[in-house]
Formats: sequence, structure tokens, C-alpha cells
Amino acid sequence: MSSESKTGMGADSAAPAVAEFDSKTFLKNVTVKAGVYVMLNAAADVLYVGKAKNLRNRLSSYFRASGLTSKTVALVSRIHEIEVTVTASEREALLLEQNLIKQYKPPYNILLRDDKSYPYIYLSTDHKHPRLSIHRGSKKGKGMYFGPYPSASAVRESLSWLQKVFRVRQCEDSYYRGRSRPCLQYQIGRCSAPCVSAVSDEEYAIDVNHTQMFLQGKSSEVSRALADDMERHASALEFEKAADLRDRIAYLQQVQATQCIEGETGDIDIVAGVMDAGTVCIQLLCVRAGRVLGSRSYFPKSQLEEPLVSQLEAFVAQHYLIGTGGADMPREIITNIALDDAALLAGGLSEQAGRQVSISHSVRSHRAKWLGLALTAAEQNLVNRLASSASTLKRFKALQAVLELDDKPERMECFDISHSSGEATVASCVVFDGNGPLKSDYRKMNIDGVAAGDDYAAMHQALSRRYKRIKAGEIVKPDILFIDGGKGQLTQAKQVMAELGIDDLFMVGVAKGSDRRAGLEVLIRGDNGREINLPDNSPALHLIQHIRDESHRFAITGHKARRDKARRQSTLESIPGVGAKRRRDLLRHFGGLQGVRQASVEDLRRVSGISEKIAQQIHEGLRSA
Repeated sequence: MSSESKTGMGADSAAPAVAEFDSKTFLKNVTVKAGVYVMLNAAADVLYVGKAKNLRNRLSSYFRASGLTSKTVALVSRIHEIEVTVTASEREALLLEQNLIKQYKPPYNILLRDDKSYPYIYLSTDHKHPRLSIHRGSKKGKGMYFGPYPSASAVRESLSWLQKVFRVRQCEDSYYRGRSRPCLQYQIGRCSAPCVSAVSDEEYAIDVNHTQMFLQGKSSEVSRALADDMERHASALEFEKAADLRDRIAYLQQVQATQCIEGETGDIDIVAGVMDAGTVCIQLLCVRAGRVLGSRSYFPKSQLEEPLVSQLEAFVAQHYLIGTGGADMPREIITNIALDDAALLAGGLSEQAGRQVSISHSVRSHRAKWLGLALTAAEQNLVNRLASSASTLKRFKALQAVLELDDKPERMECFDISHSSGEATVASCVVFDGNGPLKSDYRKMNIDGVAAGDDYAAMHQALSRRYKRIKAGEIVKPDILFIDGGKGQLTQAKQVMAELGIDDLFMVGVAKGSDRRAGLEVLIRGDNGREINLPDNSPALHLIQHIRDESHRFAITGHKARRDKARRQSTLESIPGVGAKRRRDLLRHFGGLQGVRQASVEDLRRVSGISEKIAQQIHEGLRSA
């Protein structure tokens, strides 16, 4: 596949009318070998990436006279060119296909839309008193990594009960070094306080060792060791220590029961998929050393009507070939239905992991119990998702009726401004689509160059910055723009749209009402200024409150982050030309910021690397701060 042909690949965009794709000529000349095909539209944007054992047979299936779904017909109608890459084997085609999907994110492929690295529990070993913590990213630290866990919440839950059983510290090293007395974690029995020597180094090392053993799957050995210690303390008449160990053993047994620990063996991922009403839920349940670490739900999106087995195969390929490194790969993957390409996928995963990885679907004993857990979770989460979707659809239709719109709105934006007496002003833009909040499209904007507390000017700047990009076609234009505010804020929005020449945007102001209580909001239409009062049980009002509250929350979050950063920032940091090295040299030379403030220009010039111009800037900057 030539690099020249991929220039400009990205989101699908409008293109002038072109000649229809000549499928007959193309199919006559395409190879029958294994490989990857890339479908492009007239603008050279990638529409779809696929693999095939026989390229001619697979591509012919798209152009048959009948039997195609409406969505596949829509895809075929947009094809302007198909590029093929021949590979040495079907396995090689699988790997290339996944790399291209990751690179181009084609709109007609099944996409997980999640490329975060997976979290681990990290036990440091380069410290006198090792620490437990959550970790993402590369494993460069000196210590041991346990996982991967399906989500950060699963790690936090594990860390919570590890505190109760083993009491190994989880505080940051900087916090640990500054302690002169035990913290609250010690008081509530969740840390043994090695920072103030409340526990001996030998006893703490035993707790660390037991933690390590448990995370490695040796829970039975840990239970026996704790029981032996309990009996030893009881024989020595140290009943308080014996009682403490008894409680820890009981809690450990409770954890073992709730986490379905089976035989301390098993490095397995269970992938269960269910489909209903065109929506798919895939539940991933992770088991390591026979212990269920947690589970996570995925709702993959596809513009083609793919069967469940194809969606499961796409999940396994993307999740493991793209999202998981070889060291993170389980030794076995169990699915609730048989995969057509199970052998091919297992071969690709084994090649990436550098060891054998198997894929199976017919299991018994504790594996069947784990599969049942995953399947039950998938079914319940899908029911919840569909119920939520139905409720959202009802709200959108109610909003359409209230605002007298010809079509149901598909995309809405809402803006809000947040500041503290004019300090650190931030504007938020939140986006809702037919499924509710579209958080990947949320944006925060730092507002500068306006008078402190001037919300109108701040709104004008935020809208101008956002809608210049919409006018340029860089961002999708919403069907409705909500402004959190009354007529004044709405007037600013109308002025911005007039300046940009956007005259077809439906705008609504959301005023808080006479006594600013929830449920008494007044809607102000931007086109005719008509005010609308809705009953507090109106689904349309609930949708508006949701998007308004979300914009308010997002603005406050951004404002607090900006304000706190400014307050933590050294005054020297705001002076041009004074970087980290010069700040360090100045503070070291004068013994602190107060000494720098009191220094004259001549005193400042004596510091290495400080010229007369920079000394003058520092002198003036500190006196105006």
C-alpha cells in the first residue's frame, strides 16, 4: 500500500460527483491470494478496512445483486477506490488489518473507541518500606506489577481490601517522609504506620511478603501463615495480636469467597457478548492466578449490521492485538459463542505474546461459572443500556415537540462560564448526541483579555473561538445551541453568529427563573425571543437540565483546576525569560522568594545566567505582582 495514496485520509467528507466505481473490471483483476483491502471514498478517506483469505471472493460479496443489508449498500455506494495489499498468510493479513484500523479508525469498521493502557497494582521494592499503588504505562520502576486489571475502579477496590488485610502503606513517598505522627489510615486500622516506626521493619517486611504472595495467587499459603502467627501469639498470651490476626484471616476468607478464587490457577479472560435491538454489549471478565480481578462492559459501534460473532471477533482482535502487549496477554480466552476465526486469532495472539494463547467456548467447572458471571453481567448491562436509550429518545422527542422542530435534534451544545470574582475564567462547551453526553467532544476554554467578571465578554470570546472552527468546517455544527443564561447571554450568542455569518443555528437561552430553583427554568428562543415555561415533570426540561448541569459541572471543574494551578505557581514563573533553571538559581542564591523580591537589579545581575534585561524584567515583575 503506497504512502502517497493515503494523503488526506481521515473523517469522511463531502466530495464532488465522480464516476461510479467499476466493480466488474476491478474484480476481474483482483488477486485470489490472502491480504487486506481498504475502501476509500472520492476524497480518499478510508471507509472500511477488511482482511480476506481470498481477496477476490471476499470483495465479490460486496457487489452481488441481492442479499446485502441497507447499510452495506450505503457503504458500497460511497466506494470510489479499493486498494489491496497481498500478504504471505491470513495471519499476517489479520495483524495488518488491525494496525490499519488503529491508524485510520474507519467509520464502517467496528470500533472500541478505547485506547487507554490497562492499570496494574504496583509494589515498589526500592524503598525501605515498600508501597502499594495504582500504575499505568510503561513498567520502568523497580518493583513488581500485578494485573492487568480491567479498570481503575477494580484496582482501587483491590487496594482497599489489601489495606484491611495486610496494612501496607499506600501513601506517596513525599507524604510518607513528612510524617511526625500516624495518619488517619493508621487510626482506622488500614496502615501499620512504618513512617513513625509503629511497626518494626521485620513485621512490615512480613506484611509486604504476604501481600506479594496473595497477589501472585498464593492465598492458601498466606492464610496458613497468618493462622500459624495467630496460634503463636495466642500461646504467648498476646491475645490482642492474636485477635487482630483472627479478624484479618476472616476478612481474607471473605475476599476469597467474593472473588471466586478457584484452585489458585488460571490466567484467563472471559469475553461474553449479547445483542438486542441492534445494540451489542461485550463483557470482559479478567481472572489472574484463579482470582477474578474485575470486569468491564464495552458497547462497540458499527455502521454495518454485523452479526454478534463478527463483533466478538472484532473485539478480540482489537482488544488484544492493538490494546494489549504480549506480557499482558492471558493464556486462555473463553467466549460464550464459537468464533469462526478462533484458530486464526489464537495464532495471531500467540505470535504477539511469544507463547501459546488458546481460544475456547465450551468449558466446564469453575470456567463455566466464570463464563456465567460474565454472561449475566452482559445481559443486565445491555438491558440497562437499552432502557437508558429509550428514556433518552423520549426526552429528545419531547424537546422536538416543545421547540416545534421539524426533525429530532441529533447534536446539541451548551456553554457556561465559571470564575471566582473574575479570577481564572473558564468557559465550557459540552456536547450531547442521540445517546446523551458525548464526552469525547467536550471542550474547556481559558478566557483571557476580558474585564474581570464580565460574563458577557467571556461568552462572546468562547463562542467566537468555537464557532469560527464550525464555520470553517473543522467541527460539526450542532442542531441546537443552549446558552446557560438569560437574554443578555443569548444576545451575545446572536451577535457572534451574526459576525460569523451563521444564520441557520437554532439557539435557546436557559434562564434560572425568578427564585433560581431547579424546575423553574425559563427557555428563551433565539429566533423570536418567546419565553417557554415547562412543567417540572417534562422530559424535555429534564434533558435541558441535564445538559445545562453538565456544562456547569464541566466549567467549574476547569475553573478550579486553572485557579489552583495559578495559586500554586511561583510568581517567578509568570516572568518571561525565567525558566526552571533560572528560578532554581535565583532561589538558591537569595535563599527564597522573599530574598529575590528584596534584591536590586544589580543584585539580580550577579546571579549566573541573569542578564541586565532579564534582571530588569524580574525586578519589575515582582513589584507589580
